[in-house]
Amino acid sequence: MKLAVLILSLMFFSASSVYEFKLKTIDGQNFSLSEYKGKKVLIVNTASKCGFTPQYAELQKLADQYKDKLVVVGFPANNFANQEPSANADIKTFCQKNFGVTFPLSSKISVKGNDIDPLFAYLTSAPNPDFTGEIKWNFEKFLIDENGKLIHRYRSNVTPLSPEITKEL
Repeated sequence: MKLAVLILSLMFFSASSVYEFKLKTIDGQNFSLSEYKGKKVLIVNTASKCGFTPQYAELQKLADQYKDKLVVVGFPANNFANQEPSANADIKTFCQKNFGVTFPLSSKISVKGNDIDPLFAYLTSAPNPDFTGEIKWNFEKFLIDENGKLIHRYRSNVTPLSPEITKEL
């Protein structure tokens, strides 16, 4: 298992930015993070049944407050204690109904293990001043600069409106 993740990480470590990855929206449409060139991007692995789920509200406030220079993108994942068991349509409805989420959400992906999404294989191994390695839990955050490079990484307990994040915006 770790060998497969290492091989996948090495394959995508050669990527020069997050702009090289093709993704799907929660509605199944193709999209690329390159659509956000010129803005910072906060990438967050999310889950609807987690103790950190209320962070959706702060993520939305952050997206609204800094909309001219930041895009928040949520990536629902069911990698931790079955805390995102729902289908994409149900996740979208839950986020909109309970937290007013309007920021982009991807289709449900895997953020660790043998089936890790290539974007997250890249993000967990990309150089940054904080740390590298496997995601530990839901709502970890990756701050990408205007050129598609990872500039900071934050664990789940760092809230979206915390000074650690907002000082970078």
